[in-house]
Amino acid sequence: MASSSLVLTVLMGVLLVAVAASLARLEDWRSYTPLSDVGGALGERTEHGHEEKPGGLVRWFTTVDHKDIGILYGVYGAIAFVWGGLAVLLMRIELAAPATNVIGPSLYNGLMTSHGITMLFLFGTPMIAAFGNYFIPLLIGADDMAFPRINAIAFWLLPPGALLVWSGFLLPGVATAQTSWTMYTPLSIQMSSPAIDMMLLGLHLTGVSATMGAVNFIATIFTERGDDVGWPSLDIFSWTMLTQSGLILFAFPLLGSALVMLLLDRNFGTTFFTVAGGDPILWQHLFWFFGHPEVYILVLPPMGLVSLILPKFSGRKLFGFKFVVYSTLAIGVLSFGVWAHHMFTTGIDPRLRASFMAVSLAIAIPSAVKVFNWITTMWNGKLRLTAPMLFCIGFVQNFIIGGVTGIFLAAIPVDLILHDTYYVVGHFHFIVYGAIGFALFAGTYYWFPMVTGRMYQKRFAHAHFWLGLVGSNLTFLAMLWLGYGGMPRRYATYLPQFATAHQIATAGAFLIAISTLLWVWNMVVSWKEGAKVDTADPWDLEETGQLTNDWEWYEQQRDTPVPATDGGEPDDGQSAD
Repeated sequence: MASSSLVLTVLMGVLLVAVAASLARLEDWRSYTPLSDVGGALGERTEHGHEEKPGGLVRWFTTVDHKDIGILYGVYGAIAFVWGGLAVLLMRIELAAPATNVIGPSLYNGLMTSHGITMLFLFGTPMIAAFGNYFIPLLIGADDMAFPRINAIAFWLLPPGALLVWSGFLLPGVATAQTSWTMYTPLSIQMSSPAIDMMLLGLHLTGVSATMGAVNFIATIFTERGDDVGWPSLDIFSWTMLTQSGLILFAFPLLGSALVMLLLDRNFGTTFFTVAGGDPILWQHLFWFFGHPEVYILVLPPMGLVSLILPKFSGRKLFGFKFVVYSTLAIGVLSFGVWAHHMFTTGIDPRLRASFMAVSLAIAIPSAVKVFNWITTMWNGKLRLTAPMLFCIGFVQNFIIGGVTGIFLAAIPVDLILHDTYYVVGHFHFIVYGAIGFALFAGTYYWFPMVTGRMYQKRFAHAHFWLGLVGSNLTFLAMLWLGYGGMPRRYATYLPQFATAHQIATAGAFLIAISTLLWVWNMVVSWKEGAKVDTADPWDLEETGQLTNDWEWYEQQRDTPVPATDGGEPDDGQSAD
């Protein structure tokens, strides 16, 4: 088994080298600037551009246009979201009763590992990149990203990464990775399945992709801003993407180094994290030095989305804009000083524990600043309860619960009791789905008219919100209840006394699934058949003086003729809508 694992690792390494070599040999990927017959997919003319772009699959495999790549990221993230969602539904079905009834412990552990890694690395970060790629250049008045070809390469590293992460489910006869998403040693060293090696390589690819994207966002925001976009007038979403990119530059290379060391321990006999000659706790230090900034890597851009969208439907500008920016930067700095609060039970020096507790409590302050600014922005405002606004309000509610429950875990005495219980799962999911997911849904509804030139179905959107809100609170509040009762996480079976709470959590999970199906249906059907947007300002932003650069760009493109795809002359009156 060890020799076959080594062979697979070498083969995957050769594949990665071949992919890199083939990408390096490609000719000028920016030989055209993509255009489209849909409003939001129309690109500006640059000195590198031609009149038209290829059609069909060739367009999507060769595009370097930031809007096309944003759509690719979004489709990829949606597929990953479906995979991760199906995995957790199978887990919740199993947990509806105390005994093992549907799936065995091994498959449960494999699904748990796949769910965690998929949602964090294959859905969360890429879906944020989808919004960043499509809208950051529009918001800052840039023609495209600073490095369009690197932008394309960063995306195309993700599909093979996903296949490697999911290889244990895709390859017959190969046991799934069952290490949990944290991959704690020595378990992740001792388990012999080659799926773990492939998962580690897939994670390495996603880390390289995220790092390339971060370099691109930083360069774009620093160098590609329009003449009228200075630092004081830079929008809040761009500020959060800039901060997130800085975190990625420091966090993901460290994860990559730790993954390489783990691969060496598994396949070449090194002793970085082994019990004999190494230190398993070292893995936790390296992983969580990446892992806790990763939480803010995921949550800061959604905070930016809410800070951008919520004022639009409150009839007021964002209250305390500068303080929101400063709190964003403060979170970015402090996030690297809190990693050991995940390790209060590992026996580290009590003086170190106290210092990490202090920083963990301190990082709640800039987060609270944002919450008070969002609430004050809505206070006495002219609220319009559109779907984007509802999801922003839902974000604030879920973020408050997730944030307050996190403060308890930052206190050493409380954490010693609640550590590794379902309380941690409930707290974490209030942030990851209840906050991050809701903000991403708000973004999809807010920019849907711009991207497609059509309007979504409002009834489906409102049903999506209410089912998602009720489902998420049922599920995650039940998990907090389980944690207070002492139910440990990562178990496929449990004592009968926990059955009621698990059944409530399972019912909530299915409400979330139904709400997500409504979202997918709404997006697909409305893209094809939705009512066409008959104005460049579908949200009436000009009335409150909040017509930002992206919507001004959209107005210009609606009045710009689109060249015919066969190279001929455009018809009279043909436009982007």
